[in-house]
Amino acid sequence: MSARLGWLDALRGLAALVVVFDHSSHTFMPDFRAWLMPQFNTSRYGIMVFFLVSGYIIPASLERRGCVRAFWIGRVFRVYPLWAVVVAVLLAVDLLGLAGLRDFGRQGVVTVTLAHVTMLQELLGTPNVLLVLWTLSYEMCFYLLVVALFTVRLHHRSASVAVVLAVLAVVSAVAGAVLPASALSGLVGTGPLVAFASIAMAVALCCASSASPALRVFGGVLGGVLALVLVPFNGTVPVWEGLVILAVMFLGTAVHRAERGQSTWPRAAGAAVLVIVCAVGSAYRYGDGHHFTRRGWIMAFLPAVLTFAAGLALRRRRVPGLLTGLGAISYSVYLVHPVLLAVIDGTVGRRGDDHAMLEVAFFAVLLPLCVLTHRYVEVPGQACGRRLARPPRAQVSKSTVNASDTGNVWHVRT
Repeated sequence: MSARLGWLDALRGLAALVVVFDHSSHTFMPDFRAWLMPQFNTSRYGIMVFFLVSGYIIPASLERRGCVRAFWIGRVFRVYPLWAVVVAVLLAVDLLGLAGLRDFGRQGVVTVTLAHVTMLQELLGTPNVLLVLWTLSYEMCFYLLVVALFTVRLHHRSASVAVVLAVLAVVSAVAGAVLPASALSGLVGTGPLVAFASIAMAVALCCASSASPALRVFGGVLGGVLALVLVPFNGTVPVWEGLVILAVMFLGTAVHRAERGQSTWPRAAGAAVLVIVCAVGSAYRYGDGHHFTRRGWIMAFLPAVLTFAAGLALRRRRVPGLLTGLGAISYSVYLVHPVLLAVIDGTVGRRGDDHAMLEVAFFAVLLPLCVLTHRYVEVPGQACGRRLARPPRAQVSKSTVNASDTGNVWHVRT
């Protein structure tokens, strides 16, 4: 990664550690967690930092390439290789009796598999085979929306999109719009919804990646509509929170545009204020619920925004190699730790009281393991994606080739 973008890796590394602590504290520090969570929702802090970072860098990845096809190839080979390995390992340890899979009720293997392959399973009424995969469904919806805006040439309106989504979130909260979890699945059935969404997503990706301008627009809009339907009407989190998540990611994009001179800082600041006010207001209006306290959510959300702002303010400072290295393996940390915890819970069992040294020991085992998965799974996958996304060399004269090779390329680990 470019040295000037090391702050993003540092934020990702920090967010990953916080999420790991949130989940591992169930096993090793249950008493401390029971006290902390009503005051500070560690999970929401970590994922909000992740979402802000994704919002900052993902649209830049698409616009740098200027090609939807190359963007999707890059995303697939960035996200899926480790995802596939982790799911395969989880299935293996389940067969060995070392850990148990979640109950999928009466849903068939094909339905569950197809839902997970789209990475929209959280929004298709299918339980996640790994709990942490729910955030990837919102990431996928963000990708679809980013491509939609790019194909209709509205991608520079990030601040406006963030504000609209945030306002819709607070409107839904004030109106008391409460839908049952996975409402669409309950209405039409999980199987039919998974089949329809999978076909729609495949058509959207293929059309948006085509050479035809009309098909690109159709594919982009289809994917965007799919995301805008699934997030508010078939999520498992409240409607307002699903919309806030999207607003937060587009806020990250708005900040990136201001930093790159594509927009103004006053516009980004105004969007930030509105998103923060709407998010906090929505959480406060929602009140306290099962496994949710307004104080815990708000006191996680605000520090997450401040953490991102601090990273942005210090972006020109040199970032220690330890922090950037931790950020580099953050995706491995995020996906691998639930499998390791599942094995521990399935063999040793959870502790009934706090053991801080066991918590430290868990991190000591996890991080070296993630270095290996990053090196031998993530890095080769990304390299393969870059090769496939590279446009074929045109049959042109040597002088033309040399001229085309002088373009500015901004390599970012995304």
